[in-house]
Amino acid sequence: MQFKDCLVPRANLLGEEGKGFTVAMQTLDLLRCSVGAHAVGIAQEAFDLALAYAKKRVQFGKPIAQHQAIQLKLANMIVEINCARLLVYQAALAKDTGQPDVTFKSSMAKYYATEMAQRVVDQAVQIHGGYGVLVDDFPLERLYREVRAPRIYEGTSEIQQLIIANHFLREKKN
Repeated sequence: MQFKDCLVPRANLLGEEGKGFTVAMQTLDLLRCSVGAHAVGIAQEAFDLALAYAKKRVQFGKPIAQHQAIQLKLANMIVEINCARLLVYQAALAKDTGQPDVTFKSSMAKYYATEMAQRVVDQAVQIHGGYGVLVDDFPLERLYREVRAPRIYEGTSEIQQLIIANHFLREKKN
């Protein structure tokens, strides 16, 4: 669809004339922060499911949560979740207060949180074993399917990495 030579009444103009791209890019800052928050929620749910399962699943006479290998996985999962959560909070604060580096912060939050969620869900599946993906209508199986899309929309992980790199490379020039 093209709107060549289309006249829009001033009353229907969104923002300032000629500033549409800027408005669209500013909207992405908010959306990327929201995608990061969504990814943190996915990861938190996966962690909660893994922790509950590890406490009740018994192997070799004790709950698997008492095995060091599982404890290490759970520790790594919660650290990553909390790091991502803090990046999302930082990006939200930057957006709310109009900080000039909001694009950088929202890209960091979106990139780290979505990649982290993929890792956490994968570890939760490992803790559950075959039960994690082979049982239909099990919440973890659903999360495993859903966690992939956030890494793509509102800019792929690679696009976020480029935005992040360009921010600090540009800073070095000044």
